[in-house]
Amino acid sequence: MASLTYELTLAGLAVGSAAALTGIGLIVTHRATGVLNVAHGAEAMVCAYVFRQLVVVWGWPLWPAALVTLLAVAPALGLLLDRAVFRPLARSGTDPARALVASTGVFVLLVGAAVLLWGPGARDDAPVLLGDDPWLQLAAVAAVACLVTAVTRWTRFGRELRAVVDNRRLAVLAGVDADRIAAAGWAFGACTAGLTGVLLAPYVRLDPYGLPLLVVEVMAVAVIARMRSLPVAVGAALLIGVTQAQLTRFHPEGWAEPLVRAVGANLFVIALLVAALVLPGIGGRGHDVLPPAPRAGRTPPALWALAAGCLLLPLAVAGPDLRTAVRVPALAIVLLSLVVVTGRAGQIALGQAAYAGLGALFTALLSAAGLPPLAALALAVPLTGAAGLLTAGPAIRRHGLALALATLAVGVAVSRFVLAQPYATAGLPPPARPAPFTTDRAYYVLELLLLTAALLLVAGLRRGRTGRALAALRDHEPAAEAAGVAATRLKLLAFALAAALAALGGGLLAMATEAFDPTAYDPLRGLLWFAAVVTLGADHLLTPLLAAPLLLTLDTAGPAGAAALLIGLLATRTSRLPPLTTLLTPPPGRPSTPATARPHPAEGRGTPHGPPAADGATPPTRRPAPGPTAAGGAAPPTGGPAPARLRAEGLWFAHRGGVTALRGVGIVLPAAQVTAVVGPNGAGKSTLFDCLAGARRPRRGRVLLDGEDITGRPAHARARRGVARTFQQPAVFPSLSVEENVRVGADHTPRPAAATERALLLTGLAGPVRALPAAELPTGVLRRVELARALAGRPHTLLLDEPAAGLDAAETEALSRLLAALAADGLTVLVVEHDRDLVAAVARTVHTMEGGRLGP
Repeated sequence: MASLTYELTLAGLAVGSAAALTGIGLIVTHRATGVLNVAHGAEAMVCAYVFRQLVVVWGWPLWPAALVTLLAVAPALGLLLDRAVFRPLARSGTDPARALVASTGVFVLLVGAAVLLWGPGARDDAPVLLGDDPWLQLAAVAAVACLVTAVTRWTRFGRELRAVVDNRRLAVLAGVDADRIAAAGWAFGACTAGLTGVLLAPYVRLDPYGLPLLVVEVMAVAVIARMRSLPVAVGAALLIGVTQAQLTRFHPEGWAEPLVRAVGANLFVIALLVAALVLPGIGGRGHDVLPPAPRAGRTPPALWALAAGCLLLPLAVAGPDLRTAVRVPALAIVLLSLVVVTGRAGQIALGQAAYAGLGALFTALLSAAGLPPLAALALAVPLTGAAGLLTAGPAIRRHGLALALATLAVGVAVSRFVLAQPYATAGLPPPARPAPFTTDRAYYVLELLLLTAALLLVAGLRRGRTGRALAALRDHEPAAEAAGVAATRLKLLAFALAAALAALGGGLLAMATEAFDPTAYDPLRGLLWFAAVVTLGADHLLTPLLAAPLLLTLDTAGPAGAAALLIGLLATRTSRLPPLTTLLTPPPGRPSTPATARPHPAEGRGTPHGPPAADGATPPTRRPAPGPTAAGGAAPPTGGPAPARLRAEGLWFAHRGGVTALRGVGIVLPAAQVTAVVGPNGAGKSTLFDCLAGARRPRRGRVLLDGEDITGRPAHARARRGVARTFQQPAVFPSLSVEENVRVGADHTPRPAAATERALLLTGLAGPVRALPAAELPTGVLRRVELARALAGRPHTLLLDEPAAGLDAAETEALSRLLAALAADGLTVLVVEHDRDLVAAVARTVHTMEGGRLGP
């Protein structure tokens, strides 16, 4: 028994050593570049193939081949990726989400290239570099870890690396060559990837699909280490490797036996899933959301007619056998699910293949149980939607790149523990087609009808209130929540609907081929689908209709790997090339009168205390503002019910890292007057705003609204209770027009159209500017758009964070008049502002804040 334990421990150390190398490479690359390198496994696979080519095919000696592979080919690959893909992204300031898309594209590209060069089959003759002794591998890991630690701690390069990690722009200003640091990180990461591939290939068989996915699974150790700590990554890798090996000793009887076997073979998958769903996220909030594509205009009807004609073409020119075409509508529905969750909601969903596979599996199981095929499909769709809701629940609460990892982990876990397991699929008969649609031609018509229904459903979702809210959530999540959008609920809806659509497409795909093939829904295929949708245009309904025939045509007519090669190449260029659908769709028409041609509020066309009304419109009736007090503000109106008041008591807040931003802050906002908070940068003013608005929760203290404790209420709930806010930097939704931006703030009111129109009138945006995309507006107009969105929710309390920043003198004067008029109408206003003249003109009470404390 002791001998068996020792042997299993050695085997676990061998696997754990390779996983530790993966963790070290991922951490170093992330620390040097800020990129979560999903392509690490593909780099390992390519290096393993090169090593085999040198030794087995060309007959090189083992160690010269290893040195060339690990010290020449691997770093050259890393430097090529840095120069061709990731350095342009870093220089353009692209967010981590775009970098992750590019990394996914590199993954798909390398897999496609390997298939083209070496074929799709598995090789079992990979050379063994370090023999069967795991202690040599462990020593190699220890040497690499010590080398990295020594370099990062005790050398100038290490100091520069830490500086780039902390603040790349500041490091560049200090004379640090950030490009050199990043290049070194990519080269070293590729070396560790190559060593991982060379060590693992003899034990897992070398193929273009299995080895990259295996390395993706062992990314768990880097996630456990939060992309920071090398000792934690190495320790986690060795512990998981040894535990996985020891689990092979257990052989329970009955139903538990295949489950225990699956757990023992896929412990790294479980670790990745748990780490991605439980541990704190990698990156910051909002960095997990894809930015919107360039705003496209209305799709020409001729383009829709052309797409419909292409889909109908097989019925006109093909015979009764539609082997390839019959899969196109089904795959288009699967890709349409990515339009919902990635295009409209902006979430990086890498596990949609799993939901398509679940839809196919449920359809086959229910059909085998005796249900008619259509009934089985109709039941499989909500079942998978419920599964998507269940898995999305913990995933969407993640922020940063952990969300992408969570979706990928869910996809890998479903593939490993459900789709590929005999206990779920053994003896499963192929799903039959519905009785009236047994022929290819009839079944193709059924698919087209269901595809049309799915397109209409998604089109309705994109155009209505929910579509605006999803776009707002994608463009700027904190601003959307401040406008009353329930972010968590909306994300759940997007994920559940996307899972249901993927299940519909997966079930139709299984019926089309009349077989349940788990490999058709493996995680690598999900990455290919994701890359294709993002490349062609994630937020366009034409994308599935273009991507599905493109992928299937390349798979069937082209050489193996052609689809992955082309899509991967395009995905690596997403930061430079616009999506194809934006090239096919003309830009939206611009109004005849540009925004800058509109008379400025300061020119006197508006009300005595506010910006002008729209051309030809009658401004809203206002009470005359009382005379200014000694502080320069407006006195509260007399008579009538007093509006709600917001109060904070003893607020304490500390940022991650231990910096205390608020120290027992208490503030009362009197009704119908303007209160101001002034102070230097870093005094805690914005943190106070976040606590009052619900964006942050204080460690101690409470926030009261009309005497009710709302400290635990989220931002969207406070917005719906009448607490509105703006942001220090203009927070608008660039993919929406001015009017749509304002409508997002009004959608939770009883009369959203009237509230929107009133807010546009108050802020002077009711003219032609209302139709312009918010992405094209100057700062002064953006400030008005943000203020209009806040006012559209009909708030009783308005929190303005530096509203005059970026405004000229005339715009600041107009803002001053508007704030005085709003306070005269009974609105409670809190202003954080550096403009002393504005504060003196509008504020009755002024508080000074410094060091997290609030003075009188």
